[in-house]
Amino acid sequence: MASTSVAKKTPEPNLKHALTLVKELMAIPGTSGQEGRVAEFIKEKLRQAGASSKDISVDDAQTRSPLGGEMGNLILKLKGNKKEPRRLLMAHLDTVPLCIGCQPVEEGGYVRSANPQTGLGADNRAGCAVILTAALELLRQELPHPPLTFVWTVQEEVGLHGARYARLANLNKPDLAFNWDGGSPEKLTIGATGACRMRIEIEGLASHAGNAPEFGVSAVAIAGVAIAKLQQDGWLGLVRKGDQHGTSNIGVVHGGAATNVVCNSLELRAEARSHNPLFRRQIVSAYRDAFEQAVSAVVSVAGTKGKVKIEERVDYESFKLENNEMCVRHAEAAILAVGGNPTRAITNGGLDANWLTERGVPTVTMGCGQENVHTVHERLHIASFETACRIALRLATATENLSRGA
Repeated sequence: MASTSVAKKTPEPNLKHALTLVKELMAIPGTSGQEGRVAEFIKEKLRQAGASSKDISVDDAQTRSPLGGEMGNLILKLKGNKKEPRRLLMAHLDTVPLCIGCQPVEEGGYVRSANPQTGLGADNRAGCAVILTAALELLRQELPHPPLTFVWTVQEEVGLHGARYARLANLNKPDLAFNWDGGSPEKLTIGATGACRMRIEIEGLASHAGNAPEFGVSAVAIAGVAIAKLQQDGWLGLVRKGDQHGTSNIGVVHGGAATNVVCNSLELRAEARSHNPLFRRQIVSAYRDAFEQAVSAVVSVAGTKGKVKIEERVDYESFKLENNEMCVRHAEAAILAVGGNPTRAITNGGLDANWLTERGVPTVTMGCGQENVHTVHERLHIASFETACRIALRLATATENLSRGA
């Protein structure tokens, strides 16, 4: 009788079905702003398992996103039959463009893409499958659970827009929030960096590059002088100044039309990151100073100078959860409950948890076994993915036994 009682308290997911789901999800194209096909797949699986259409909705986050997009966040809300606070389980729908054309295959305990030209898309279709598996098991097995909100967010890869522009009222004010993204299922990401994006427009003066280059003002030269200064002064790449640190990068450079014309316009796109918002501002200020000084340094023989315009926006703010934050304690307990060893970590990347935490919903992030994300060598560790599915179902059913947590 004792073993039967324990079995009832420890629900297990159908791991074979979960693996099939994740491979099906990874094969569906769905980059940022184009997540519709992936969302339709998930909605159909939920309906087949018995979810009511009135419990499934799509918000209008895309109408506030600078990207636009074909849809907002996909949301499933379940009333629950255990008198406990509402819980939120979330993962993002979109993948990077490299994953279009993925052909998932199993090999040596991993899933990889059989197409050598593509990424796998385990970031973050694995997270989507983890929380979808939990929802399907609740519906199919009719498992007891607290009130739940499942959210599959859009546009995470291009600035966390789904989480940033989600209407919190649609989430029904969850008390505990759990996000699944990259890495080990035993890793609890409790903090992340903040990031600022910059658009740098340089205006020079065109002239014939063969007959009269000295009368032109090269936008490329201005950019080169500025970039060289940023590199020499330690403001580009890994940035360390005293006990402060961060990163910066110029990832896009676009301009020019012909080699026989002095380039008169150039656009660069850059970013600055730091866990310290004030230090991030210093990095951005260093960029402004470098480009303004470069404008003064590149002058035509007629004394003409170029111009520079820098637009900036905060993509997401940094955060760090308190050591005793309840979502972290419950997540640790769930990991322990499935035989894992939880570890806490802080990342230099951005997560949907950045914006939810910033907006008053403290959120801890766990991994699903994704490795080498955003590369053609991306793969999914099957055993870790299965562990993530077991952890998610424990949290969805509130069977993690908090007394086992830290």
